[in-house]
Amino acid sequence: MINRTFILSAVFLFQASLQAQNAAADLPTSNLLSQPGPTFTIPDSQLAASVSFIAYGDMRFTDPKNLTATNPRIRKWLVEKIASEHPAAVFLNGDVPLAGYVLNDYAVFHDESAPWRAAGLRIYPALGNHEFHGPDPQQCLQNWWNAFPDFRNRRWYSVALGSRIYAINLDSDASLLPDGEQYKWLNQQLQNLPAKVDFVLISLHHPPVADIQKHIEVDHNPRPNEIAIRDLFSETARHIHARIIVSAGHIHNYERHNLNDVVYLVSGGGGAKPYYVERTPDDLYQSDLFPNFNYVKFSLRDDRLEAVMYRVADPEAATLEVTAKDKFEILVKR
Repeated sequence: MINRTFILSAVFLFQASLQAQNAAADLPTSNLLSQPGPTFTIPDSQLAASVSFIAYGDMRFTDPKNLTATNPRIRKWLVEKIASEHPAAVFLNGDVPLAGYVLNDYAVFHDESAPWRAAGLRIYPALGNHEFHGPDPQQCLQNWWNAFPDFRNRRWYSVALGSRIYAINLDSDASLLPDGEQYKWLNQQLQNLPAKVDFVLISLHHPPVADIQKHIEVDHNPRPNEIAIRDLFSETARHIHARIIVSAGHIHNYERHNLNDVVYLVSGGGGAKPYYVERTPDDLYQSDLFPNFNYVKFSLRDDRLEAVMYRVADPEAATLEVTAKDKFEILVKR
């Protein structure tokens, strides 16, 4: 028999989550815009001869005693593994804490991400819905900025990672619709890219393209908010030199799609409770393996961007290791 109390509790939590997201979207943004051009610039002289970067998300840092919402062993091990890769940058696509209102979640993030600081990694986070979990979205946002002070007063921003890679981190808890400030800023960024940029990485939490679910996790299907920028990317990709890659999370798994010459990734395997995915034919990753704790490493070459999805081979193994499970490349436009 279905437990009526459980159902009512689940409905309450879902409604509370929607209210929190709506409140986050209503927070003022006019004073949070980046200036035209890249918000941050890392010159080529500060990068290694062989440039690489990593994208992933959905870690849900929280009390290590919580074994339900996240896997603390995997979460921490992935941080250490990524540090050992020594990438030029790490782009986090959201849900860094389990609950943005809980200061201890950010304290756990600070402790467990010590290997990144020790390795001198550049960390560029995007806001997810869990960053706004709590009764006061404004306080959640302050907690985020206290954890990442370099991004204070910005909910979206851009990074010129050398002369050939341009990254744009978006906030999918705010409007991405054509009449919104963020959309207009994003469009301006894309239309005014430096001439030498070959690749643009878009990092955000909610995916613009994903396997459409009909039975489970249907509330994680792409929303109109993100579909709006999917259409913008399709149009923009036709006439700009740079190739566009979109890295999202929210779905705790891995997916890869190609739509109108834009690569769309779901890399939500940072440690959060895994979500099973019913894969559609458009998904270029068709493995039935589960769960998919993972990160994606990109390596810049003269004429291409090489990408590898590294998957935790066996989350229950005594000694953890990753295997290169999905490989693809994106050629420079000529």
